[in-house]
Amino acid sequence: MSRPDIAVLVGNPKPASRTLEAATLLARELVGEPDPVVDLAELGPALLDWSDARVDEAVARVSAARVLVVASPTYKGSYTGLLKLFLDRIPGGGLTGTVAVPLMLAAGPGHAMAPEVFLRPVLTELGASVPVRGLSLPEQRYDDPSASADWLAQARPLVSSLATEGALA
Repeated sequence: MSRPDIAVLVGNPKPASRTLEAATLLARELVGEPDPVVDLAELGPALLDWSDARVDEAVARVSAARVLVVASPTYKGSYTGLLKLFLDRIPGGGLTGTVAVPLMLAAGPGHAMAPEVFLRPVLTELGASVPVRGLSLPEQRYDDPSASADWLAQARPLVSSLATEGALA
């Protein structure tokens, strides 16, 4: 089975959130149409059941991606507990060979460093390569292409090249 080019993992407790939309838009701009798209709000309490097959399948699909956009709103200055529950299900080294792209929606500029300070370390701990700086988007501009244009101009060439067949093996 070939690895999917790009997957999206969203840790917003609200289903079909702005965070989900922002992450999906970013994935499309980076590499192409994401598959799978895992909206953790849809798994909810199942994340607490370590025998839940749906969660196991989501972990396997996310872990198999070449590129993984990991997105969360900024909650209390960090990522959500929902995302933490899911990431705890991925074994150490489980994202080896995956390029991770941290994305967080922020209520204000004081949270601009949250993707770098909080998401990057956990993704690295799980074995992912995080070759570009995390993206913090103002929640009011989550769907405004100009809000991420400069970041995309720098990140797209590197992430796209790493997503090509065999580049991560």
